[in-house]
Amino acid sequence: MAEHPTHRGRIRPAPENFLSEADIAAVKEGRRDFHRKAHIPASAAVAAPGLARAAEGDPNILTLPPWTTSLGQAVAARPYGLPSQYEKGLQRRESPGLTRMPQVSVAFTPLQGLFGIITPSGLHFERHHQGWSDIDPSRHRLMVHGTDEGFVKQPKVYTMDDILRLPPVSRMHFIECGANTGMEWGNVAVPTVQYSHGMLSCSEFTGVPLRLLLEDCGVDWKKAKYVLAEGADGSSMTRTIPIELVQSDEVLVAYGQNGEMLRPENGYPLRLVVPGVQGVSWVKWLRRIEVGDQPWATKDEAIHYIDLMPDGRHRQYTSTQECKSVITTPSGGQLLLDKGFYNISGLAWSGRGKIKRVDVSTDGGVNWRPARIEGPVLSKCLTRFNIDWAWDGKPAVLQSRAVDETGYVQPAYGQLRAVRGTKSIYHNNAIQSWKVVESGEVSNVQVL
Repeated sequence: MAEHPTHRGRIRPAPENFLSEADIAAVKEGRRDFHRKAHIPASAAVAAPGLARAAEGDPNILTLPPWTTSLGQAVAARPYGLPSQYEKGLQRRESPGLTRMPQVSVAFTPLQGLFGIITPSGLHFERHHQGWSDIDPSRHRLMVHGTDEGFVKQPKVYTMDDILRLPPVSRMHFIECGANTGMEWGNVAVPTVQYSHGMLSCSEFTGVPLRLLLEDCGVDWKKAKYVLAEGADGSSMTRTIPIELVQSDEVLVAYGQNGEMLRPENGYPLRLVVPGVQGVSWVKWLRRIEVGDQPWATKDEAIHYIDLMPDGRHRQYTSTQECKSVITTPSGGQLLLDKGFYNISGLAWSGRGKIKRVDVSTDGGVNWRPARIEGPVLSKCLTRFNIDWAWDGKPAVLQSRAVDETGYVQPAYGQLRAVRGTKSIYHNNAIQSWKVVESGEVSNVQVL
């Protein structure tokens, strides 16, 4: 562990206030004064009592509070548990003006306020193309068939009861929207990690390997090259998936998430889990699997979720989420209240396997130190990293750089743009930079 002073720095609590359209506009125009207006009162409110407690003693220790001298709530007062009222600021949030309709939009996970690697189901990011529905599981069906009789010997329709009777497996995986960090391709666009990287979550999923269902229907593995997954939402989301992923036993037809049934906005009662692949392929409200021998090039494969290259060409079916990381604290919108020791913490992930190493820089990439990798370290799963940092009150630029088990190194913006340009929307895995100034304010910057 690195040497650090005994004085520990304090940070403004991680949950961030909702950003108005004016705030978003201010960031796009390069103005950051709204950060200072929002955070200085909070700093003053926290600092003053701290000094008083040091001199006179803490009244919260000297005087017993009401909850220590009275009867508490009854068992099962809340049949389904809820977060504390004091944590209500930690919410997934929609970015103002991102889309014309809230049913066709995104709600971002508050990465800045989470611990470990599992995302609470109620904070899992949302991306919908036609809104979500709470589907009656007794009426939901999954059909498995082929484009002709040669691909599947016996097409079948499964009820939820049929699927729940099959031997289940549980696995932990991250899911990331292909457009995560997409607003940052050209320049800094959003101020906080919730909006820059919040289309990312990680859960334990429970279900049945898709391979098992295909074998139950008599799939011809030699003839089958792809499957098409279709959802029951209003957009009939459809995605092509290579058969190799299915044969590897990775792809799940999932009904469970974090020990309970899926939430409606996460695909209840049935969704596809395709580890390492962009989230749009994790088809929610799964209703149909078709087996074929070529990609279908559906609307969300031919005109969306494709990469615009500098020469004007489009790359199609670039679904793997490459190695990536981000520091979640300290991060944009937060405020360091003191000089002294801080724990820099963040998340790393790769669609190609396990995270091997994460390096952290506090000087914009001039020098790097290896971070502590916290277990468990699982394939295609979020990995938590931490590192000690003694802030001396001077300007700093915080960065993290992940390396996965294949040897792939997360690129800087200059390296990524040299290949991909600046006009893309999808698959931005560049190194994220957070600038810390003398006042302790943390903001989003880009370092080439």
